[in-house]
Amino acid sequence: MWAAAPLLLLLLLLLARLCRRGAARLEPAGRAVLITGCDSGFGHLLALRLHRLGFTVFAGCLSPGGDGARRLQREAGGAGRLRVLRLDVTRARDVRAAKELVLSHLPERGFWGLVNNAGISTFGETGWLPMETYEKFADVNLLGSIRTTLAFLPLLRKYKGRIVFMSSIIAYFTLGNGIYSMTKAAIEKFCDALRLEMKKFGVQVCIIQPGNYACSTKIQPPLSAEEIWSELSEEEKAVYNKEYVQEWANFFNSLLSKGSTNGNEVVNAMVDALTSPAPKARYMVAKLKEKALVFVCAFFPTVVMDSVLSYALSKVKLA
Repeated sequence: MWAAAPLLLLLLLLLARLCRRGAARLEPAGRAVLITGCDSGFGHLLALRLHRLGFTVFAGCLSPGGDGARRLQREAGGAGRLRVLRLDVTRARDVRAAKELVLSHLPERGFWGLVNNAGISTFGETGWLPMETYEKFADVNLLGSIRTTLAFLPLLRKYKGRIVFMSSIIAYFTLGNGIYSMTKAAIEKFCDALRLEMKKFGVQVCIIQPGNYACSTKIQPPLSAEEIWSELSEEEKAVYNKEYVQEWANFFNSLLSKGSTNGNEVVNAMVDALTSPAPKARYMVAKLKEKALVFVCAFFPTVVMDSVLSYALSKVKLA
């Protein structure tokens, strides 16, 4: 009996995939979607893609008068189904104002989707970053997504819509950016709870897990050793030295430079999450070696994971 279980599981997965292919996709016209973090990166690309598909798009920007927001309006062809609005997800009044704007401009089929895309990133060893930085990251990457979700839940339940969260494969492991990793791991657990709770309302919750797409977004610019060193406390400077910080910066900046430049791969997954008749709970958009690392971290003992990650970091040595 138990020997047949893997085969049965495989058949069920194949059947689910066939059902996904056979069902009709969503009609975007007359449906509204709010996206956070549209100044650049995935949010910017997604806003344009959804606009072209026929959605009414509310594009939240941290700087609605900035270059990114102006470029977004220009590329969308001016006024119409795409509206740029100020949305700092750490400010409750911005979120309330966004909801009021959406309510006053809802198209005939109502509010279909919320995409929690806004986020920030940096790298550095745990003791290098002050408490204020941890608080800021938690507020933007975790509480910001929760804040917007709670505000729009009544509308999403009413119209049986979709909620999409931007996570990362870094939710499974950390390689020098633990501050970013912790926020993504936390948002995954929030999504897991929300996904189960929303099923009874017909609301579907999806998580997007990109690999290294640093070259496609502005979320993680390179940092120089001088920038890192200048921010260290005197206690940390007494433990580390500039040579180590330089090696560390070189290592991480090298990783960033190897990221994919095709952000549309991630946007494709986001679009599927919003339009598929049977969206996936998780969309991992990553290279094969990145997926392999996730597999090791998720299914192997911690000692194996630590060995793999320690080997990756072994080139950076403290003199």
